[in-house]
Amino acid sequence: MLSFMSLLIVIISSLYFMLPAYLANMSAEIFSRIISPKIKILARPIDNNKKWHNKPIFGSHKTWGGLLYASSAGIIVFFIQQKLFIYSSIKQISLIDYSSASLLLGFLLGFGAIMGDLIKSFFKRLASIPPGKPWIPFDQLDFLTGAVIFSLPIIILPW
Repeated sequence: MLSFMSLLIVIISSLYFMLPAYLANMSAEIFSRIISPKIKILARPIDNNKKWHNKPIFGSHKTWGGLLYASSAGIIVFFIQQKLFIYSSIKQISLIDYSSASLLLGFLLGFGAIMGDLIKSFFKRLASIPPGKPWIPFDQLDFLTGAVIFSLPIIILPW
């Protein structure tokens, strides 16, 4: 059985590893509101406002800009984690050796996060749940599941 401190380290380590996915998921909306209105092509919906069974595929709020921002955020956060890996306190909470890891993993975590969100949005639209309305537990698991699945070609973490 894990001690409280061991469990706390596992939680912190897991959160730190998934940081590129968490920030990718947040950056899609934040930067879409700031940058996309100025660059019209980035504000275009990924589904081009097409419908499937008379319902939006993803919705007008799922844009190319969000996909770009999320993927970029994953890379940037992962790059920062690589630079911070020189510190022993960071090494203690790291699940991987960031000094030998490829930035591709950061991209896959960010891109996977947004793809998980897109897939959830597809099913949410099919269920006639409007954008912004809660769909528990899927709203909390979508981006994490996507990030883990997309990162599998690079790394498989132990339970």
